[in-house]
Amino acid sequence: MMHQGCDASVLLSDTATFTGEQGAAPNNNSIRGMNVIDNIKAQVEAVCKQTVSCADILAVAARDSVVALGGPSWTVPLGRRDSTTASLSLANSDLPAPSFDVANLTANFAAKGLSVTDMVALSGGHTIGQSQCRFFRSRLYNETNIDAAFATSLKANCPRTTSSGNSSLAPLDTTTPNGFDNAYYSNLMSQKGLLHSDQVLINDGRTAGLVRTYSSASAQFNGDFAAAMVRMGNISPLTGAQGQIRLSCSRVN
Repeated sequence: MMHQGCDASVLLSDTATFTGEQGAAPNNNSIRGMNVIDNIKAQVEAVCKQTVSCADILAVAARDSVVALGGPSWTVPLGRRDSTTASLSLANSDLPAPSFDVANLTANFAAKGLSVTDMVALSGGHTIGQSQCRFFRSRLYNETNIDAAFATSLKANCPRTTSSGNSSLAPLDTTTPNGFDNAYYSNLMSQKGLLHSDQVLINDGRTAGLVRTYSSASAQFNGDFAAAMVRMGNISPLTGAQGQIRLSCSRVN
C-alpha cells in the first residue's frame, strides 16, 4: 500500500512477466491471510460480479480487523480499482525497513504525503502482529536502549548466530499482542520496542512527544490512527478507467 498505492498489487502472485511483492524483504513470511481476502472476494463476486475491487476489499478488511481487535473504526472511501502489475523492487525500496531511524522514517512517509504524526500513529499498528528474529536480532545484541529482561526473553529463540532462528517470531507488542490498544507506546517508554524502527520513536526528540502523548491518551491515538489510515488508503489510488476490477485477487484478468 505504501509504494504503488492502494491498488491491491500486494495480492498478486508471481507471473511470467513480473515478480510479485509478497516475497519482498518487508513482506516475506510476514503478510498472511491472503486466503481470507480471496474468500471475501469470491463471496462478493457471487452476488455482485466485477463491481467491488480487491483494493477496496483490502481497505475495508484492514478497518474491520482493527475494530474486531478493539480498535477504532473509520469510514473507508471506496471506488479504488486494482492494479494489473506488481513490483518486487519497488516494495523492497519503498517500504520502511526495521533498521530505519527517525530521519529515514520521516522521509519515507513524507514521500507518500504522510506527516510525522501520521508516521508515529501508523507505527502504533504494531500493537498487533509479529516480526521475525532476523529483523530484530541486531537490536537484541547490539543496542543498549533495550530492557535487559525483555532482551533475555527473546534471545532464547533468536540466537546471535545468523545460521539459526531467523524465522522465529516474537510479538511486536509484548504486553497485549492480541488486542488493538496504545500499549505499544508504553512499551517504547519502557525500552521494550521490538524493532529498531520502533524504539527510535521515543529516543528522538522529533517523535518522543507523540509517543508520550499516545501512551497516556488512547482516544487521541485512536483518532490519529484512523485519520492516518484514511490518508494512507488514499495514496495514488487507481480510479475511473484506470486498472481493472479483478475477478480473482491473486491474478489479473
